[in-house]
Amino acid sequence: AGAEAVLYDRLVTTATREILADGRKSRHTLNMESKEKHRAIEALGKKYGNRRIDAEEIKLCLYSIGDNHSFLTSNRDPVDKMIMYLTRLFDPHNPEEGYDLSISGGAGGARLSHSHEKQFAYVLQSLTLWREIAHDMFRLWCLSEEDLLSEDKPYELRDTGQGLQRVQPAGRVSNAMRTILHTTQTKVGTWIGSSVVHLGDNNVPNALVFIDKYTQVSSILNPIVLVLQRLPELCKDPNVEEYIRNGFGGIEKLRKDILIDFFRFAFDGSGADNFFDAGSCIDGRLTSAWHWCQQIANKPFYPVFKLAGFASFDGEFQK
Repeated sequence: AGAEAVLYDRLVTTATREILADGRKSRHTLNMESKEKHRAIEALGKKYGNRRIDAEEIKLCLYSIGDNHSFLTSNRDPVDKMIMYLTRLFDPHNPEEGYDLSISGGAGGARLSHSHEKQFAYVLQSLTLWREIAHDMFRLWCLSEEDLLSEDKPYELRDTGQGLQRVQPAGRVSNAMRTILHTTQTKVGTWIGSSVVHLGDNNVPNALVFIDKYTQVSSILNPIVLVLQRLPELCKDPNVEEYIRNGFGGIEKLRKDILIDFFRFAFDGSGADNFFDAGSCIDGRLTSAWHWCQQIANKPFYPVFKLAGFASFDGEFQK
């Protein structure tokens, strides 16, 4: 069999899985899983190495697949968790009292006007799109490199309003994004807002800037998810429990208060001076989310973020 047969070997799952120290596994279990993974990699390299591709190259390929699994854990999983919070805690048609997702243009900096039902769908489709992009990020990264190195379409040095940038068409990434957008639209059913994808213009000058924008999604969502997950642990301290109970009405109410604030104001079209830069276009949705992040210190639940170890949306959590 050729080396590609390694992909169908039953050991490939063990050889490429991520060993997660998530606090639910003992050190002994983690050590056992790590040794099993190492043995599987060695066995596959020995079994499928040949004159065309040796054992070390086989192992390098397995490590690369494992890297992709790690990337998905840290970049796709937070989006999945936010989709889960949205769909489980909020009814798309009948809002719970105090948890209406509707937004009105001009109120609180919003540039969009949506009913509860429309905003639910808008947030869901935005998160689903981010998930699909994260899921396909390694392919998009390869296509971006091909676009950046294209001799047929060289870059032009231009002042985009954000300083001098290398403005360059990104045809391969554009085509891939159209496919991803179509997949997302099929999943969610209807599409609300603009489906314009900025690439090779003043907003997203080239494929590298595109990659940078969408690798930031986890930087936005991970801290929020971590805070929501740590609320029960925080409340083991009686003083913190009393603070959350008296100040926010308890864990479940606080969790929904954080989420409704994010689902409303991180998806309201804000963050820029015009609809072309923000609004409802594909990239404008990220602009609005970053704008919400910049306002976090003004939120009533910000002290809870700090208690949970939040440092910034660009930094790590403190233990």
